Amino acid sequence: MADETSTPQKRGPIKSSVGSVAVQRRREHAVMVGKERREALMRTKRLCRVGVSSENADIPVEDDMMMDEEQSVLEDQTLKAVEKLKHAIGYQGKGATQKRVGALRELRRLLSKSEYPPVEAALEAGVMPTLVQCLSFGSPDEQLLEAAWCMTNIAAGKPEETKALLPALPLLIAHMGEKSSLPVAEQCAWALGNVAGEEEELRNVLLSQGALQPLARMMLPNKGSTVRTAAWALSNLIKGPDPKAATDLIRIDGVIDAILRHLKRGDEELATEVAWVVVYLTALSNSATSMLAKSNLLQIIVDRLASSNSLQLLIPLLRSLGNLVAGDSYITNNVLVAGREITVNVIQALIKCLKSEHRVLKKESAWVLSNIAAGSVEHKKIIHSSEAVSVLMRLLSTAPFDIRKEVAYVLGNLCVAPAEGSGRPNLIVEHLVSLVHGGCLGGFIDLVRSADTEAARLGLQFMELVLRGMPNGEGPKLVEAEDGIDAMERFQFHENEDLRNMANELVDKYFGEDYGLDS
Repeated sequence: MADETSTPQKRGPIKSSVGSVAVQRRREHAVMVGKERREALMRTKRLCRVGVSSENADIPVEDDMMMDEEQSVLEDQTLKAVEKLKHAIGYQGKGATQKRVGALRELRRLLSKSEYPPVEAALEAGVMPTLVQCLSFGSPDEQLLEAAWCMTNIAAGKPEETKALLPALPLLIAHMGEKSSLPVAEQCAWALGNVAGEEEELRNVLLSQGALQPLARMMLPNKGSTVRTAAWALSNLIKGPDPKAATDLIRIDGVIDAILRHLKRGDEELATEVAWVVVYLTALSNSATSMLAKSNLLQIIVDRLASSNSLQLLIPLLRSLGNLVAGDSYITNNVLVAGREITVNVIQALIKCLKSEHRVLKKESAWVLSNIAAGSVEHKKIIHSSEAVSVLMRLLSTAPFDIRKEVAYVLGNLCVAPAEGSGRPNLIVEHLVSLVHGGCLGGFIDLVRSADTEAARLGLQFMELVLRGMPNGEGPKLVEAEDGIDAMERFQFHENEDLRNMANELVDKYFGEDYGLDS
């Protein structure tokens, strides 16, 4: 019996060579967005400079640039602070609690300074066992908060520094319980989010120790800061590559309703974190994708795409939309159908992003359109009759290479209809003629000339459509006029046998043996 939580394949709507690669390649790359997201927009792990409650926001924002001498002084101060904390933990006299909290606060301030806090110095001084003691049950909230804050910034460090939190994980998870105060629970969630962001092995440890349930519970209420932190930590925790956590999360009571509510009503910062949860749910879990597809998530995504100009929010919204379209046929068969307002709105939202000045939005929106264009003939007609085509045509000739390749998948798929069985796809001649006469052929021939094998194959596949599909034998003349034969001749000694044979067959069939390429 197949595992229902296994990573789903993209739907295979057509058998054409133009469309099939676009279908197959998507899910393989879906989980890589974590790295792209964190490098481009935010760190996987976050240093906590300002506390989760306003009462503790006592750290001024300082210049991150420090001289070596200043760093050395900071490390010396940290060693002394750790020793002071150890002494405070052992003290049982009057004012012991205040003494412990004061020592923790001093250490926390040091660990919150500079871009590279003195974490290594603190760990070498033996701070972790002492911090674990400070998380013991029955400790006052102020002590728990300061200790968790220190651990948060330790976990934001290097991999080996993050792993130093392993002995503290059960207590951090426990302090996210329903009986804990919100500031303590949120600070523990922040620390665990940093741990989860480090590597798969640590995510598995957290999942085995029960971190998923309390983090999910923290996302349920309308508590802005707490929900935001919990959602960020969850997106780190479920990002795989094992899909089980994503499936387990979506099945927790109230999670779907919370996702929809926060995406619809939350501010852009909150909506961004929740959208990244949706990205991983729809990228990894069949069950999650199916359940979300049948909710009103698509409408919420489209509304926010139309109303927001936040790059940080638009990226995960586009990725979520693409995953939904590619991962569950319910969306394309029952929602994105001709004549429905939401279908028009989806296309309009994607056109808006195609026109954006941001490169990543152009690429992501073209990717989503490529999945829609890989659908039924009706889907192809919807796109072809929209403003999207003129924007795509312009991008094919002017955009950076990676965007041009995404655009080529859209345009190529608009020209072929699903074929029965494994036969050659049927051409949509009307679409092909309008695109070729609109000037797209040169852009595809440029792809043939590229060093990228996938792009070159895509260019050759479109040339084949032109050669066999343009009426009145116009195809060979058009290809020759765009120096297409010259472009194919570069494959004469190409190391890729498939591309070499493909080019040779096209030249032999449509231009005669005089143009043939050696194989």
